[in-house]
Amino acid sequence: MSRIPEPVQTPEGPMYEGRMLDRVDEEVVDQGAAFDIRTLVTRRGVLSLAGLGVGAVVLAACTPATSAPATGGGDAATSGADSTSGMENTAAGEIPQETAGPYPGDGSNGPDILERSGIVRADITTSIDGSATADGIPLKLELLVRDLANGGVPLAGVAVYAWHCTARGEYSMYSSGLEDVTYLRGVQVSDAEGRVAFSSIFPGCYAGRWPHVHFEVYPDVEAITDSANAIVTSQLALPEDACAAVYADPRYEGSTRNLAQISLSSDNVFGEDSAALQLATVMGDEGSGYTATLVVGVQGV
Repeated sequence: MSRIPEPVQTPEGPMYEGRMLDRVDEEVVDQGAAFDIRTLVTRRGVLSLAGLGVGAVVLAACTPATSAPATGGGDAATSGADSTSGMENTAAGEIPQETAGPYPGDGSNGPDILERSGIVRADITTSIDGSATADGIPLKLELLVRDLANGGVPLAGVAVYAWHCTARGEYSMYSSGLEDVTYLRGVQVSDAEGRVAFSSIFPGCYAGRWPHVHFEVYPDVEAITDSANAIVTSQLALPEDACAAVYADPRYEGSTRNLAQISLSSDNVFGEDSAALQLATVMGDEGSGYTATLVVGVQGV
């Protein structure tokens, strides 16, 4: 991924790809989500789809085509759901509200990535500016958002912010040496099936926590610049068999030991019900990568 080009100076002010910068004293990557959406829409030439609304347009610009989850003969966990394999994808209940933890990057505890241009993206393996790439076994993360207030129908147009740790259990924007790194964080907008998908790496296991992915659901992409607008903050748990297989990889040094010292029932987030509504379906293997899918039931927007 190449670095973002510099804006062009014009008599009217700085411009990027034909659009005036919203914040003339700041860089392109700091223009905010609204500017980012306009850039994506123009770049993909879909302005003629005005009747689809912001959510559909952003999805068309940002989400890759659906691909089947990796199987490769690997075992699949059987909790959660997978829309690509025809499994049940109806929410069994409302996703539990959980802590965003100490490293949210949403402005509620220090840095705020949600105001930066480039945060609306499907591939979160690299930093927004392309300067760093997270190393690890590939993971495709799929969340299927369901509106429980309306019988569990797919909830289109909501924005989902997802983030997680590196293979070594560190967090971009917070851990020592990663303060200026922004990988493993991104926003997607749900399609007509209520689906968002991210390309990432399998997160490691650090001491005291079961392997997990954080996420926040917002009413729409315009709402992401204020963490108080989130309608739900929760976490996805990864099944033990997939974790054990991944952590044999030397890039996940320490994760096998940390996993042996924790369980879903003893985890301080998932322990109440052993992640009954938060344990993802995971399919794939270490060679071809994994797909993790979870149904997220929410009470409307």
